[in-house]
Amino acid sequence: MLHTKVIRPSLTTLIQRLAGKPQPFFQVLLGPRQVGKSTIIEQIAKDWDGPKIVETADGVTPKDHNWLEFHWQRAREQSGCVLLAIDEIQKVRGWSEAVKILYEKDRANPNLRILLTGSASLTLKKGLTESLAGRYELVRCPHWSFDECKNAFQWNLLTYLKFGGYPAPAQLISEPERWRSFMAESIIEPVIGRDLLSAVSIQNPALLRQLFELTMNYPAQEISFQKLLGQLQDKGNTSTLKNYLEILEGAFLIKTLEKYSTNPLQKKSSSPKILPLAPALIHAYTNPSLVDLDPEWRGRVFETAVGIHLSQLLGKVYYWREGNDEVDFVLQHEKIVLAIEVKSGRRKSQKGLIKFKEKFPHAKTLLMDWDKAEKWLAQKPSFDALLSL
Repeated sequence: MLHTKVIRPSLTTLIQRLAGKPQPFFQVLLGPRQVGKSTIIEQIAKDWDGPKIVETADGVTPKDHNWLEFHWQRAREQSGCVLLAIDEIQKVRGWSEAVKILYEKDRANPNLRILLTGSASLTLKKGLTESLAGRYELVRCPHWSFDECKNAFQWNLLTYLKFGGYPAPAQLISEPERWRSFMAESIIEPVIGRDLLSAVSIQNPALLRQLFELTMNYPAQEISFQKLLGQLQDKGNTSTLKNYLEILEGAFLIKTLEKYSTNPLQKKSSSPKILPLAPALIHAYTNPSLVDLDPEWRGRVFETAVGIHLSQLLGKVYYWREGNDEVDFVLQHEKIVLAIEVKSGRRKSQKGLIKFKEKFPHAKTLLMDWDKAEKWLAQKPSFDALLSL
């Protein structure tokens, strides 16, 4: 039996904030489905020294503001320091306005600690920014990283590149087809087929599904909208594809990288580079054994893993290309610009880094080979650790 209990950084952060001095903010735990947000609530509630009310809006019966008000009132009636935790808050109709009204009444209450979780960031961010600005702190709960999978399941990097990101199906990796079926039916489909369709307006759900599956075939690759349109059975247009990529990004399935440039217009008009946010998402559609059999494919997934880890750092991640010269990732943090070439066996030349340095003399450069990447991926994302490689 695989040992899956790990202490995620988001759990440590929430324990400190909820159990510490009263704060004029409520906490929002944001991240994809099936990465442990509900487990984090359970762990906090289990050790909570006082009354607690833990409810989930993720049920068959739709929830509305009356449901939320009922449980909020239950919390008010408790004595002592009470925890009110609502899982998948975005499922509550009119949740943001309801939370705003309720929280304003209790903002000065030192005994009420509020924790909300959600997994549809587009819906959540709209409510948070439009109605609740200045009232919350955001805690991110991303997919499981290599260091977490290594500690929990004793995986090496190759195993992570095949199956990494989600803890629940980890015990199925000895049966790859069963594992892939679980990924497609129990993790991906509930997000695309249920969460997204209920959260945002999608005119062509079949096109959205096709687009997601297609992007999983191009991990860590720059791909033009024209090429995407040419391979999709359900035709759309560039505007529709851009919108659907934003929706998939908002669902924590992919990250799109813009081209690095000092010209903002060139950034926005560039073809996106697609990063699946977990290797497991890629191999729900492609046999994981391809990592062992195809060095080109292994290199792409390896590069993806580095990009995922980079995206957890403060700052903005880009790619860069000019003619035949390219750099896999460019990390911009405050005044520091770091160009990173991932040496996966596909390319051995440092020509791209040299050209980038010529064009941007102030930039730092890093050639990240397998050993350096494995060392960096096996620890929590750290900008200082990255610069020390």
